[in-house]
Amino acid sequence: MAGSRTTDDAAPQPSGELTELRERVGRFIRTRVIPQEPVLDAGGPAAVAALQELHAHARADGLWALPLPAELGGGGLPFSAYAQLAEAEGASDHGPAALGSAPLLDVTMLARHAGSRIRERYLEPLVAGEIRTCYAMTEPDVPGTDPFLTGTRAEREVDGTWRITGRKWFTSGAATADLVTVLARTSGAPGDRGGLSLLLVPTDSPGFRIVRELPVLGAAGQYEIELDGVGVSGDHLIGAEGGALAIAGERLALGRTLRCLRWLGQAQRAFDLMCERAATRNGSRGPLAGHQLVQQHVFDALLALRTTRPLVHEAVALIAAGQDARTEVGLAKVAAARMLQQVTDSAIQVHGAAGLGPDTALPALFRGGRAARILDGPDELHITAVARRILRGYGPSVVTPG
Repeated sequence: MAGSRTTDDAAPQPSGELTELRERVGRFIRTRVIPQEPVLDAGGPAAVAALQELHAHARADGLWALPLPAELGGGGLPFSAYAQLAEAEGASDHGPAALGSAPLLDVTMLARHAGSRIRERYLEPLVAGEIRTCYAMTEPDVPGTDPFLTGTRAEREVDGTWRITGRKWFTSGAATADLVTVLARTSGAPGDRGGLSLLLVPTDSPGFRIVRELPVLGAAGQYEIELDGVGVSGDHLIGAEGGALAIAGERLALGRTLRCLRWLGQAQRAFDLMCERAATRNGSRGPLAGHQLVQQHVFDALLALRTTRPLVHEAVALIAAGQDARTEVGLAKVAAARMLQQVTDSAIQVHGAAGLGPDTALPALFRGGRAARILDGPDELHITAVARRILRGYGPSVVTPG
């Protein structure tokens, strides 16, 4: 696309081989995934068939599961290298699933923290795309930013199994998942700062059910689930009992950064659509591109893209190096979410009424931008957390509690 060159001068420069791979990923998304978006968005058997066909093409093209471990059947790319591709892959919400990289968070979590039986049973099928996973953390009527209030409980039986009871919501992909990782309280009471654990639950377990779908601004894919005395064996505990928050912190840092990379790709897509519209749409006074207010939209959107991209890649570099990236991830998450909303809003404005209808991806991209400011913690959470962390370096007395 004409505007895609804006990605090349704001992120770390990849090697020639990685550049070629990024171009192949971008071409796959443009030519194979984006044309299938209406089918994939609608869900149902047709979406399943379309996704399976995309999986076959991804394997044939040598693009399958690029960031997943090679010993499990993935491409074996380290995170620092995959980050150079994730923006192109994420230009479509369906890109990670189509290319087999969607389970990266779960594969990483299970490889690091699950017992040997769980790793042997689930990791290879997960990388192969034969099973799907989801993650259930937040609960109705409980602030998602305060996991200490988690009410879902897991009680250990005399035979060592766990019995889980509770309700979760905004669980992405729960309706088609084979496994769900559940945050549950294994000791203490809601509000206690300890006693939270993660358990892996097969969704075909008795007592597991989908309560309802929760459309997000009209988009499908989120669900409320119930666990009514669901039993799982003792080895389905992920990590140590009571150690959920440390594992969740690892997962969130990586997950938020991946989202930021993908939001950059979606914003770039909206930017390209805006520029193409401005250059080709003619009115009685000539092309839209000649209007100064349209030029203002283009400038502001490009500025937002180019100032956000380095923040995201700074977080990538720290995570790849195993360093503390909490401040950088918080900055990147807020900046990328705002940027996606801003750029897609400008693109819609330049398109006029056409930007509100079904003939472009802009309504979906804008919806994603608005949801981005709440997903994985609202802007306010990251703003206060980063500010407090910075201010503590100037003296504890300047940071008020709360």
